[in-house]
Amino acid sequence: MRIVVVLAGIVLVVLPAFVIPSMMQAGEAGTGYTLLSPIRSGNLTVFPVVAAKSFDTSQFITLDEGIKSGEVVVAEAGQAQGLLRPRHGNSGVIHPIRDAEVNRLVLVNNSKRPLLLLAGEIVTGGKQDRVIGKDRIVPAESDPVDLSVFCVEPGRWVASGGKYEFGTSRGSAGALFAAPVVRSKAMSAQNQQQVWDSVRTSQQAMANTVEVNGGAPAPITSTTSYARVMENKDVQKQVDSVAAPVERNYESTIHQLRDKNAVGVVVVVNGDIVWADIFASTQLLQKYWPKLVRSYATEAVITRAKVGEVSLKDAQKFLDDLQGRHETADTEPGVYRQTEITGDGYKVFELTSLLPKTGFPVHLAKMAE
Repeated sequence: MRIVVVLAGIVLVVLPAFVIPSMMQAGEAGTGYTLLSPIRSGNLTVFPVVAAKSFDTSQFITLDEGIKSGEVVVAEAGQAQGLLRPRHGNSGVIHPIRDAEVNRLVLVNNSKRPLLLLAGEIVTGGKQDRVIGKDRIVPAESDPVDLSVFCVEPGRWVASGGKYEFGTSRGSAGALFAAPVVRSKAMSAQNQQQVWDSVRTSQQAMANTVEVNGGAPAPITSTTSYARVMENKDVQKQVDSVAAPVERNYESTIHQLRDKNAVGVVVVVNGDIVWADIFASTQLLQKYWPKLVRSYATEAVITRAKVGEVSLKDAQKFLDDLQGRHETADTEPGVYRQTEITGDGYKVFELTSLLPKTGFPVHLAKMAE
Protein backbone atom coordinates (compact mmCIF):
# COMPACT_ATOMS: atom_id res chain seq x y z
CA MET A 1 0.00 0.00 0.00
CA ARG A 2 1.31 3.49 -0.85
CA ILE A 3 0.03 6.88 0.27
CA VAL A 4 1.12 9.96 -1.69
CA VAL A 5 0.53 13.51 -0.49
CA VAL A 6 1.58 16.57 -2.50
CA LEU A 7 2.36 19.74 -0.57
CA ALA A 8 3.84 22.82 -2.29
CA GLY A 9 5.44 20.75 -4.99
CA ILE A 10 6.96 18.24 -2.58
CA VAL A 11 5.79 14.65 -2.80
CA LEU A 12 5.48 12.81 0.51
CA VAL A 13 5.44 9.07 0.14
CA VAL A 14 4.76 6.63 2.97
CA LEU A 15 5.67 3.03 2.17
CA PRO A 16 6.97 -0.19 3.69
CA ALA A 17 10.70 -0.20 4.40
CA PHE A 18 11.53 -2.69 1.66
CA VAL A 19 10.09 -0.73 -1.27
CA ILE A 20 12.65 2.04 -1.82
CA PRO A 21 15.96 0.78 -3.25
CA SER A 22 18.94 2.19 -1.42
CA MET A 23 22.49 1.65 -0.28
CA MET A 24 20.98 -0.09 2.74
CA GLN A 25 20.21 -3.18 0.68
CA ALA A 26 23.48 -3.53 -1.22
CA GLY A 27 26.34 -5.88 -0.53
CA GLU A 28 26.79 -9.42 0.66
CA ALA A 29 26.02 -8.64 4.31
CA GLY A 30 22.94 -6.58 3.48
CA THR A 31 24.57 -3.15 3.54
CA GLY A 32 27.76 -3.47 1.54
CA TYR A 33 29.75 -1.79 4.34
CA THR A 34 32.69 -3.12 6.32
CA LEU A 35 34.17 -1.53 9.42
CA LEU A 36 37.90 -1.27 10.08
CA SER A 37 39.81 -1.16 13.36
CA PRO A 38 38.84 1.86 15.47
CA ILE A 39 40.71 5.15 15.85
CA ARG A 40 40.56 6.49 19.40
CA SER A 41 41.29 9.86 20.97
CA GLY A 42 40.21 10.38 24.57
CA ASN A 43 36.56 9.40 24.85
CA LEU A 44 35.97 9.64 21.08
CA THR A 45 36.20 6.55 18.88
CA VAL A 46 35.52 6.33 15.16
CA PHE A 47 35.32 3.17 13.10
CA PRO A 48 36.28 3.82 9.45
CA VAL A 49 33.78 2.39 6.96
CA VAL A 50 34.64 1.01 3.53
CA ALA A 51 32.01 0.31 0.89
CA ALA A 52 31.50 -2.46 -1.63
CA LYS A 53 30.75 0.17 -4.28
CA SER A 54 31.56 3.81 -4.91
CA PHE A 55 29.85 6.40 -7.13
CA ASP A 56 30.96 9.42 -9.13
CA THR A 57 30.08 12.50 -7.05
CA SER A 58 32.29 15.00 -8.88
CA GLN A 59 29.29 16.89 -10.24
CA PHE A 60 28.14 18.07 -6.79
CA ILE A 61 29.20 21.35 -5.20
CA THR A 62 29.15 21.76 -1.41
CA LEU A 63 27.72 24.73 0.50
CA ASP A 64 31.22 25.77 1.58
CA GLU A 65 32.45 25.74 -2.01
CA GLY A 66 29.39 27.57 -3.32
CA ILE A 67 29.47 30.40 -0.78
CA LYS A 68 33.24 30.80 -1.09
CA SER A 69 33.00 31.13 -4.88
CA GLY A 70 29.98 33.42 -4.70
CA GLU A 71 27.92 31.05 -6.83
CA VAL A 72 25.59 30.22 -3.94
CA VAL A 73 23.70 33.06 -2.24
CA VAL A 74 21.77 32.75 1.03
CA ALA A 75 19.30 35.38 2.23
CA GLU A 76 16.69 35.97 4.91
CA ALA A 77 13.24 35.01 3.66
CA GLY A 78 12.22 38.67 3.72
CA GLN A 79 15.28 39.70 1.74
CA ALA A 80 14.90 37.44 -1.29
CA GLN A 81 12.68 39.45 -3.63
CA GLY A 82 14.61 40.34 -6.78
CA LEU A 83 17.35 37.81 -6.07
CA LEU A 84 17.61 36.41 -9.59
CA ARG A 85 20.32 34.48 -11.33
CA PRO A 86 23.04 36.56 -13.03
CA ARG A 87 22.23 34.99 -16.37
CA HIS A 88 18.91 36.87 -16.24
CA GLY A 89 20.81 40.11 -16.27
CA ASN A 90 20.10 40.88 -12.62
CA SER A 91 22.83 42.16 -10.33
CA GLY A 92 21.83 39.81 -7.52
CA VAL A 93 20.92 42.68 -5.19
CA ILE A 94 18.61 41.64 -2.37
CA HIS A 95 15.57 43.86 -1.81
CA PRO A 96 13.64 43.48 1.45
CA ILE A 97 9.92 42.94 1.04
CA ARG A 98 8.79 41.73 4.48
CA ASP A 99 10.10 40.75 7.87
CA ALA A 100 12.57 37.87 8.08
CA GLU A 101 11.51 34.59 9.70
CA VAL A 102 13.38 32.48 12.25
CA ASN A 103 12.97 29.14 10.46
CA ARG A 104 13.23 30.32 6.87
CA LEU A 105 16.20 31.12 4.69
CA VAL A 106 16.21 31.39 0.92
CA LEU A 107 19.02 30.06 -1.24
CA VAL A 108 19.93 30.50 -4.89
CA ASN A 109 22.38 28.16 -6.61
CA ASN A 110 23.92 30.08 -9.51
CA SER A 111 26.47 27.33 -10.10
CA LYS A 112 26.29 25.08 -13.14
CA ARG A 113 26.58 22.14 -10.72
CA PRO A 114 23.95 20.76 -8.32
CA LEU A 115 24.40 21.83 -4.71
CA LEU A 116 24.49 19.31 -1.87
CA LEU A 117 23.17 20.50 1.50
CA LEU A 118 23.57 18.40 4.63
CA ALA A 119 21.57 18.62 7.83
CA GLY A 120 23.80 19.95 10.58
CA GLU A 121 25.67 22.51 8.48
CA ILE A 122 25.64 25.87 10.26
CA VAL A 123 25.03 29.01 8.22
CA THR A 124 26.23 32.15 10.00
CA GLY A 125 25.07 35.71 9.44
CA GLY A 126 21.80 37.47 8.74
CA LYS A 127 19.66 38.13 11.80
CA GLN A 128 20.55 34.79 13.40
CA ASP A 129 22.85 31.83 12.81
CA ARG A 130 20.93 28.75 11.62
CA VAL A 131 21.48 25.04 11.23
CA ILE A 132 20.18 23.24 8.14
CA GLY A 133 17.44 20.82 9.15
CA LYS A 134 17.55 18.20 6.38
CA ASP A 135 19.68 16.84 3.57
CA ARG A 136 18.68 17.98 0.11
CA ILE A 137 19.97 18.72 -3.38
CA VAL A 138 19.44 22.07 -5.12
CA PRO A 139 19.61 21.87 -8.93
CA ALA A 140 22.17 23.81 -10.92
CA GLU A 141 21.20 27.41 -11.77
CA SER A 142 18.16 27.22 -9.51
CA ASP A 143 15.41 29.68 -8.77
CA PRO A 144 15.26 30.75 -5.09
CA VAL A 145 14.37 27.82 -2.80
CA ASP A 146 13.21 27.86 0.81
CA LEU A 147 15.55 26.11 3.22
CA SER A 148 14.44 24.14 6.25
CA VAL A 149 16.51 25.66 9.05
CA PHE A 150 16.51 26.10 12.81
CA CYS A 151 17.96 28.96 14.79
CA VAL A 152 21.11 28.21 16.83
CA GLU A 153 21.45 31.76 18.15
CA PRO A 154 18.32 32.64 20.11
CA GLY A 155 19.73 35.86 21.58
CA ARG A 156 20.07 37.90 18.37
CA TRP A 157 17.47 39.15 15.89
CA VAL A 158 19.26 41.88 14.01
CA ALA A 159 21.63 41.83 11.06
CA SER A 160 25.20 41.56 12.34
CA GLY A 161 26.92 44.89 11.69
CA GLY A 162 23.89 46.00 9.71
CA LYS A 163 24.73 43.48 6.96
CA TYR A 164 22.78 40.49 5.70
CA GLU A 165 25.69 38.49 4.29
CA PHE A 166 25.71 34.80 5.14
CA GLY A 167 28.58 32.37 5.29
CA THR A 168 29.52 28.97 6.64
CA SER A 169 32.46 30.12 8.74
CA ARG A 170 33.46 33.05 10.86
CA GLY A 171 36.88 33.48 12.36
CA SER A 172 39.57 30.82 12.57
CA ALA A 173 37.33 27.94 13.54
CA GLY A 174 36.45 27.25 9.93
CA ALA A 175 33.18 25.96 8.55
CA LEU A 176 31.01 24.42 11.24
CA PHE A 177 28.94 21.29 11.58
CA ALA A 178 26.69 20.98 14.61
CA ALA A 179 27.57 18.32 17.16
CA PRO A 180 25.34 15.23 16.98
CA VAL A 181 23.33 16.32 20.05
CA VAL A 182 22.26 19.50 18.22
CA ARG A 183 22.12 17.97 14.77
CA SER A 184 19.75 15.23 15.90
CA LYS A 185 17.21 17.72 17.23
CA ALA A 186 17.13 19.55 13.90
CA MET A 187 16.91 16.36 11.83
CA SER A 188 14.71 14.08 13.89
CA ALA A 189 12.71 16.19 16.32
CA GLN A 190 12.28 19.06 13.83
CA ASN A 191 11.54 21.22 16.86
CA GLN A 192 12.96 24.71 17.38
CA GLN A 193 12.66 24.67 21.16
CA GLN A 194 14.51 21.35 21.37
CA VAL A 195 17.26 22.77 19.15
CA TRP A 196 17.58 25.80 21.43
CA ASP A 197 17.62 23.58 24.51
CA SER A 198 20.38 21.40 23.06
CA VAL A 199 22.42 24.50 22.14
CA ARG A 200 22.15 25.90 25.67
CA THR A 201 23.01 22.55 27.24
CA SER A 202 26.02 22.17 24.96
CA GLN A 203 27.24 25.69 25.72
CA GLN A 204 27.01 25.17 29.47
CA ALA A 205 28.76 21.81 29.26
CA MET A 206 31.51 23.36 27.15
CA ALA A 207 31.90 26.25 29.62
CA ASN A 208 32.23 23.76 32.49
CA THR A 209 34.83 21.73 30.61
CA VAL A 210 36.87 24.80 29.68
CA GLU A 211 36.80 26.03 33.29
CA VAL A 212 37.96 22.67 34.61
CA ASN A 213 40.89 22.82 32.19
CA GLY A 214 41.94 26.32 33.23
CA GLY A 215 40.12 28.39 30.62
CA ALA A 216 37.82 31.36 31.10
CA PRO A 217 34.14 30.39 30.70
CA ALA A 218 32.83 33.99 30.71
CA PRO A 219 33.15 34.54 26.92
CA ILE A 220 31.29 31.28 26.37
CA THR A 221 28.34 31.96 28.64
CA SER A 222 28.04 35.60 27.53
CA THR A 223 26.86 34.67 24.02
CA THR A 224 23.88 32.66 22.79
CA SER A 225 25.59 31.90 19.47
CA TYR A 226 26.60 28.26 18.97
CA ALA A 227 29.06 29.36 16.28
CA ARG A 228 30.72 32.00 18.47
CA VAL A 229 31.17 29.50 21.27
CA MET A 230 32.94 27.16 18.86
CA GLU A 231 35.21 30.02 17.74
CA ASN A 232 36.37 30.67 21.31
CA LYS A 233 40.11 29.93 21.55
CA ASP A 234 39.73 27.86 24.72
CA VAL A 235 36.96 25.81 23.11
CA GLN A 236 39.01 25.31 19.97
CA LYS A 237 41.90 24.08 22.08
CA GLN A 238 39.68 21.51 23.78
CA VAL A 239 38.08 20.33 20.54
CA ASP A 240 41.41 20.20 18.68
CA SER A 241 42.95 18.04 21.39
CA VAL A 242 40.38 15.36 20.57
CA ALA A 243 39.84 15.99 16.85
CA ALA A 244 43.41 16.39 15.59
CA PRO A 245 44.66 12.82 16.27
CA VAL A 246 41.50 11.32 14.77
CA GLU A 247 41.65 13.58 11.72
CA ARG A 248 45.30 12.74 11.04
CA ASN A 249 44.82 9.01 11.49
CA TYR A 250 41.69 8.87 9.39
CA GLU A 251 43.20 10.93 6.58
CA SER A 252 46.03 8.40 6.55
CA THR A 253 43.43 5.61 6.41
CA ILE A 254 41.60 7.29 3.54
CA HIS A 255 44.88 7.67 1.65
CA GLN A 256 45.80 4.04 2.17
CA LEU A 257 42.32 2.79 1.30
CA ARG A 258 41.50 5.11 -1.60
CA ASP A 259 40.99 2.13 -3.90
CA LYS A 260 38.87 0.33 -1.29
CA ASN A 261 36.20 3.05 -1.05
CA ALA A 262 36.58 4.51 2.44
CA VAL A 263 33.27 6.37 2.70
CA GLY A 264 32.41 7.15 6.31
CA VAL A 265 32.52 6.43 10.03
CA VAL A 266 30.60 5.00 12.94
CA VAL A 267 31.00 7.36 15.91
CA VAL A 268 31.30 6.30 19.55
CA VAL A 269 31.40 8.70 22.51
CA ASN A 270 32.00 7.45 26.06
CA GLY A 271 31.40 3.87 25.04
CA ASP A 272 28.05 4.61 23.40
CA ILE A 273 27.45 4.46 19.65
CA VAL A 274 25.89 7.80 18.77
CA TRP A 275 26.12 8.33 15.03
CA ALA A 276 27.17 7.17 11.57
CA ASP A 277 27.85 9.23 8.45
CA ILE A 278 28.23 7.44 5.12
CA PHE A 279 28.87 9.05 1.72
CA ALA A 280 28.63 7.84 -1.86
CA SER A 281 32.36 8.29 -2.46
CA THR A 282 35.69 8.87 -0.75
CA GLN A 283 35.93 12.18 -2.59
CA LEU A 284 32.72 13.46 -1.00
CA LEU A 285 33.71 12.23 2.45
CA GLN A 286 37.01 14.09 2.20
CA LYS A 287 35.23 17.37 1.54
CA TYR A 288 33.20 17.10 4.74
CA TRP A 289 35.64 15.23 6.96
CA PRO A 290 37.50 18.21 8.57
CA LYS A 291 34.33 19.75 9.98
CA LEU A 292 32.58 16.44 10.68
CA VAL A 293 35.42 15.24 12.89
CA ARG A 294 35.28 18.50 14.84
CA SER A 295 31.55 18.02 15.39
CA TYR A 296 32.20 14.52 16.76
CA ALA A 297 35.03 15.86 18.94
CA THR A 298 32.72 18.58 20.28
CA GLU A 299 30.27 15.89 21.37
CA ALA A 300 33.11 14.07 23.11
CA VAL A 301 34.30 17.23 24.91
CA ILE A 302 30.87 18.07 26.31
CA THR A 303 30.28 14.43 27.34
CA ARG A 304 32.95 14.15 29.96
CA ALA A 305 33.06 10.80 31.72
CA LYS A 306 34.47 7.79 29.89
CA VAL A 307 32.45 4.67 30.62
CA GLY A 308 33.71 1.97 28.27
CA GLU A 309 34.51 0.86 24.73
CA VAL A 310 32.52 -0.53 21.81
CA SER A 311 33.72 -3.62 19.96
CA LEU A 312 34.12 -3.81 16.22
CA LYS A 313 31.35 -6.41 16.18
CA ASP A 314 28.90 -4.10 17.96
CA ALA A 315 29.73 -1.18 15.68
CA GLN A 316 29.25 -3.36 12.61
CA LYS A 317 25.89 -4.52 13.95
CA PHE A 318 24.80 -0.89 14.40
CA LEU A 319 25.68 -0.10 10.80
CA ASP A 320 24.08 -3.26 9.41
CA ASP A 321 20.75 -2.59 11.12
CA LEU A 322 19.18 -0.05 8.74
CA GLN A 323 15.82 -1.45 7.75
CA GLY A 324 13.62 -0.23 10.61
CA ARG A 325 9.88 -0.65 11.06
CA HIS A 326 8.50 2.58 9.57
CA GLU A 327 9.59 4.59 6.54
CA THR A 328 8.63 7.92 4.98
CA ALA A 329 10.13 9.78 2.06
CA ASP A 330 9.83 13.27 0.69
CA THR A 331 10.74 13.81 -2.93
CA GLU A 332 11.43 16.61 -5.32
CA PRO A 333 10.80 14.77 -8.60
CA GLY A 334 13.86 14.49 -10.79
CA VAL A 335 16.11 16.03 -8.13
CA TYR A 336 16.27 14.06 -4.86
CA ARG A 337 14.49 11.75 -2.44
CA GLN A 338 15.10 11.87 1.30
CA THR A 339 14.07 8.76 3.18
CA GLU A 340 13.57 8.63 6.95
CA ILE A 341 13.52 5.21 8.59
CA THR A 342 12.57 4.65 12.22
CA GLY A 343 13.84 1.57 13.99
CA ASP A 344 14.06 0.41 17.59
CA GLY A 345 16.33 2.99 19.21
CA TYR A 346 17.55 4.65 16.03
CA LYS A 347 16.68 6.71 12.98
CA VAL A 348 18.21 6.61 9.53
CA PHE A 349 18.16 9.44 6.98
CA GLU A 350 19.19 8.68 3.41
CA LEU A 351 19.50 11.21 0.59
CA THR A 352 19.26 9.78 -2.93
CA SER A 353 20.03 11.81 -6.04
CA LEU A 354 17.42 11.54 -8.81
CA LEU A 355 19.31 13.82 -11.20
CA PRO A 356 20.21 12.49 -14.67
CA LYS A 357 22.97 9.88 -14.67
CA THR A 358 22.80 9.43 -10.88
CA GLY A 359 20.03 7.52 -9.08
CA PHE A 360 22.33 6.61 -6.20
CA PRO A 361 22.34 7.42 -2.45
CA VAL A 362 24.60 10.42 -1.82
CA HIS A 363 24.58 10.52 1.99
CA LEU A 364 23.31 8.39 4.84
CA ALA A 365 23.14 9.41 8.49
CA LYS A 366 22.14 7.12 11.30
CA MET A 367 21.56 8.37 14.85
CA ALA A 368 21.03 6.44 18.05
CA GLU A 369 18.06 7.57 20.11
